[in-house]
Amino acid sequence: PCSTRRRHTRLLTQSRGLGDVYKRQGLILADLGADVIHIEPPTGDTTRRLKGFGVGYFPFFNRNKQSLAIDLKASEGKEIILKLVATADIVLENFGPGTIERLGYGYDALSKINPRLIYVSLKGFLPGPYEHRVAMDEVVQMMGGLAYMTGPPGQPLRAGSSIIDVTGGMFGAMGAITALYDRERTGKGTYIKGALFETTAFIMGQHMAYAALTDEPVPPMPARVSAWSVYKLFDTKDGEQIFIGIISEKHWQKFCEAFDRREWLEDERLQTNNKRIHERDWFLPEVDNLIKQFTKEEVIKICDTAGICFAPIARPEDLFDDPQLNQGDYGLLDTVFPDGQKTKVPRLPLQFGSYDLKKRNDPPATIGADTREVLESLGYDESKISELAQKKIVAIDPGGDCSGNGGRYGRTP
Repeated sequence: PCSTRRRHTRLLTQSRGLGDVYKRQGLILADLGADVIHIEPPTGDTTRRLKGFGVGYFPFFNRNKQSLAIDLKASEGKEIILKLVATADIVLENFGPGTIERLGYGYDALSKINPRLIYVSLKGFLPGPYEHRVAMDEVVQMMGGLAYMTGPPGQPLRAGSSIIDVTGGMFGAMGAITALYDRERTGKGTYIKGALFETTAFIMGQHMAYAALTDEPVPPMPARVSAWSVYKLFDTKDGEQIFIGIISEKHWQKFCEAFDRREWLEDERLQTNNKRIHERDWFLPEVDNLIKQFTKEEVIKICDTAGICFAPIARPEDLFDDPQLNQGDYGLLDTVFPDGQKTKVPRLPLQFGSYDLKKRNDPPATIGADTREVLESLGYDESKISELAQKKIVAIDPGGDCSGNGGRYGRTP
């Protein structure tokens, strides 16, 4: 995280289309203190207008960022971008293969302007036979084995969140931060490329290792034989469900004592985890019947008191009222979405010394909410800014700064 007493890292992000993966990386770096300028077209980032499951993309992933709305193809727009690049530490792009180079904003072009520039490209694939393909989160989940592993046999299923976009963004953020440290040593920037497909393959690494060691097809997770004898969902007396996982002999003892099944501790067939797995055909139905004698809240209380791994089954909307996520310093962040909706969203899941990885500003409510401020920082006067807006080279917020930044490039006053 950047101290407010020294210059922040300035990050420029640009994309066309959804470009979700770069928004994840930008959010991570923004929450860590970087001054992030989100470059969107004068008509607005397409994710501002998504419906269905996409309605939450823009408002969640764009806090702590500024909005610069500009036509990247126009010569005057390009002039602005190149001036901005000269002041930047990091450029992050997520255009389709070859597009950013055709626009004149590739690494080779920008590094000549700013040799210290760290340039991060987040694509579908790293160099190889697929490099020319366009990819999305769901595409690589299918071709990378994750969908196969998630659904039951014969029913590939995407994971319940854009996990590859998120993880790819994390890898990109790690690369960018590492490059900042490397620049302290070399004085030079560098080019970094991350990819969704290779991210998926990395996540599949443990299953690939399983295949290599067992020399047999890897079963999907719903059909697997768990490494733990008790590691599954159970139905409760009141028609709810709860997950219980027994992952050590110590936990097994606690489980038997807490649920008053001490005779299981004396049963020779159940003396070790591997023995219990061998006896699962008769043993697990007995555990099922046991848990069904209790309500969900009773099971939670028993497991929590005994120190046994457990989890109630939550929906995303349940998280708003989760006690752990509302405990204060590390709880949900109060946020105002661009449409004025006031809500709470998760913060970066880190405790980082004495730093407060807080929300410095809400996601920009209007297209180009910070265009005027950015242009003024580059030496443009009001007359020139108005001219650029009239020519539709840029879009500016007619009502002034509505993003709630309250300071230069999102810095905490």
